[in-house]
Amino acid sequence: MEARVIELRNLRKTFHLNGSHTVVADNINAVFPDRTCVAVLGRNGAGKSSLLQMLAGTLDYDSGEIVSTGSISWPVGFAGSCHPELTGVQNVRFVARVYGVETDDLVEFVRDFAELGEHFNLPVRSYSSGMKSRLAFGMSMGIKFDTYLVDEVTAVGDASFKAKGERLFTDRLRNSSAIMVTHGLGQVKRLCQHAAVLEDGHLYYYTDPQEAIRHHQELMKSPPPDKNRAR
Repeated sequence: MEARVIELRNLRKTFHLNGSHTVVADNINAVFPDRTCVAVLGRNGAGKSSLLQMLAGTLDYDSGEIVSTGSISWPVGFAGSCHPELTGVQNVRFVARVYGVETDDLVEFVRDFAELGEHFNLPVRSYSSGMKSRLAFGMSMGIKFDTYLVDEVTAVGDASFKAKGERLFTDRLRNSSAIMVTHGLGQVKRLCQHAAVLEDGHLYYYTDPQEAIRHHQELMKSPPPDKNRAR
């Protein structure tokens, strides 16, 4: 079977707002390997969620390339993955048609997994943030992707639901890769084979997650970089 990888080539992305700028990708080169769960660590505002959106194709980058050889999910946990005026069921049916999977099968999978009860038939705008995340996570896990993009979503719900979500995610990782943004360092140790740290537009990639955790913890002890310094 051909290896399914995602490669970043000289990726650049800067946000400009009110005369200031934030660089989230400063000429990043990296390869996310096949059948590997990679955690992305970093400060709040470092651009971790933006990186996932660029990988998914929902956010444009300034220059460079993202090259992939397999299917990639949308960023699970990203608020824009569900239409607020549609019901949960309608969102699932729409996604099933877009990705070419059996509609009724995906509806039943999400109904069972997300545990939304009667809310499954109500507009998503009436959902709590946790309910939206459970719906999005269920839809994503119900479709077989080569790489799953996950943004903190397995942290939602009570302890029983968290365990249920982690079991499902672990099962998908038997045949797929994942790029996971998380602040849960215990989760990194349990689920991830590799990890990376995003800081000041640079991505530091480690094949030993413990090294990435140490790097991240050291960064959290220091002040954030000056966003407006010359580059």
